[in-house]
Amino acid sequence: MLKDILYKVSIRTVKGNTGIGIKDLVIDSRKVSAGSCFIALKGTVTDGHAFIDRAVEQGAIAIICEILPAVTKENITYVQVENSAAAVGYMSHNFYGEPSLKMKLVGVTGTNGKTTIATLLWKLFSASGYKCGLISTIENQIGTETIAATHTTPDAIKINELLKQMAEAGCEYVFMECSSHAIHQHRITGLQFTGALFSNITHDHLDYHKTFDEYIRVKRSWFDQLPSAAFAISNADDKRGGVMLQNTAAKKYFYSLKTMADFKGKILDNSLAGLHMTINDTEVYFKLIGEFNAYNLLAVYGAAICLGQNKDSVLQVLSSLDGAEGRFDYTVSRKDKVIGIVDYAHTPDALLNVLATIKKLRQGNEKIITVVGCGGDRDRTKRPVMAEVACEYSDKVILTSDNPRSEDPMEILREMQLGVNAAAKKKVISIADRKEAIKTAVSLAQKEDIVLVAGKGHEKYQDIKGVKSDFDDKKVLREMFELLEK
Repeated sequence: MLKDILYKVSIRTVKGNTGIGIKDLVIDSRKVSAGSCFIALKGTVTDGHAFIDRAVEQGAIAIICEILPAVTKENITYVQVENSAAAVGYMSHNFYGEPSLKMKLVGVTGTNGKTTIATLLWKLFSASGYKCGLISTIENQIGTETIAATHTTPDAIKINELLKQMAEAGCEYVFMECSSHAIHQHRITGLQFTGALFSNITHDHLDYHKTFDEYIRVKRSWFDQLPSAAFAISNADDKRGGVMLQNTAAKKYFYSLKTMADFKGKILDNSLAGLHMTINDTEVYFKLIGEFNAYNLLAVYGAAICLGQNKDSVLQVLSSLDGAEGRFDYTVSRKDKVIGIVDYAHTPDALLNVLATIKKLRQGNEKIITVVGCGGDRDRTKRPVMAEVACEYSDKVILTSDNPRSEDPMEILREMQLGVNAAAKKKVISIADRKEAIKTAVSLAQKEDIVLVAGKGHEKYQDIKGVKSDFDDKKVLREMFELLEK
């Protein structure tokens, strides 16, 4: 019944009968069919209110909207709501039988580390004998079944449909990335979280949020809405780590490498062989590399303890796990032992973290050659900063295309070049063709040098003028190693 699906939605007015059965919820008018409930969303590009008449023509029997049409039709139920996006969240949760109440749902937010933390949690609990779900940038998992991911966080209808499938499959735990877009657009509204984790916050998505303060406010708003029965874990070493949990009703916990915290870590050794750490005074070896992964591991450990797991068992399983695909994912050439690293670093801070880690891993005078680009139709303010960071930490920098989307790749490169100072100009080459850029980087590398290919990580495509072509950084890197070793 529509009236049951509207539970918790802020309603202004109702025209028609809410005691009707609904076949499905739809936010794209092109997908409406007989018996659908169409929810008109005000998007960043189009306004769903413009498609209400089309939805009715295609068989919608209920319309959810913020502004009622000037002319309404008989036998159609119109519900005017305060916020259509929030309504989709609540209605989806109700329509699919409140799936988040049937499992322990843990969300992860932050600029960097979301995918690794969520993936490690899924691997940890799966390896510990639990059936688990994963909703991430790279993939969605229902137990061992993989479902391709298209967004960091899918829309509210898709999330709840996925969660229902996970509940029906017997998943006890679900680990989910929660992007700032998803929080702001109410894609996770209505879900009941058992726990929430904050990794860090740095310069990103200002094309969408406009100001850094607004970006922080959006992230924090999720923690503000957590119930007292939930737990919230934050990074004490991030200067906004405390602010994130300031107003939450959830039980608060912190992790840190630098100060006293509930989950305290210390790096004893960091090399290509992995991390040697203490976590709450227990000494452990991990396969993952770098200080940023030390933070990720602490977050995962903290969440596992908050979920009632045994600390020794958690550390034992964590020590055997690899990270997420495309996150400090490295390969070594056979002949000259050149190290090729593929990483999703697409923000200045993420790039700095990866390059700082590489610098610490160097055994001698190996050169660092960085291939990096910036995505089109995204935050332009970070472009010169990305180039500046690459130049500061690399011996050679090749600026190239990432996913230019609708933009001219050469214009993106020109904006990146604004971050290259006079002294660094001699170490920078611009090559718009990404494959050619990777080939050039490998050809410049000498024995045991390090080639970093940053920005796309796990992605298996390149988006140029609306066309997605096959492109896998790691595959191209391996091909170039083989080509130059013949």
